[in-house]
Amino acid sequence: MASYAPHLKPAEGVWSVVKRDIGNRAAADLGQITGAVKRRLKQIQYRPHVVDGCFAGTGLGFGTDDPENHGQRPPRRPPG
Repeated sequence: MASYAPHLKPAEGVWSVVKRDIGNRAAADLGQITGAVKRRLKQIQYRPHVVDGCFAGTGLGFGTDDPENHGQRPPRRPPG
């Protein structure tokens, strides 16, 4: 059986950010909670530095050993 390693999963960092931001809200029903979670995930989607921070928090690399990158994700290249 494989062991669970949340510290190696960037998604755990994203959920941590979401839970921290909505954790103290009072909600009348599940729909309000769902809406708050969806809004926060959408905000995070447009803040790549937050996602990169969650990825960096794992201690894993981005698959490049280029010292010029300073641990940053390589630039995106257009397909084709």
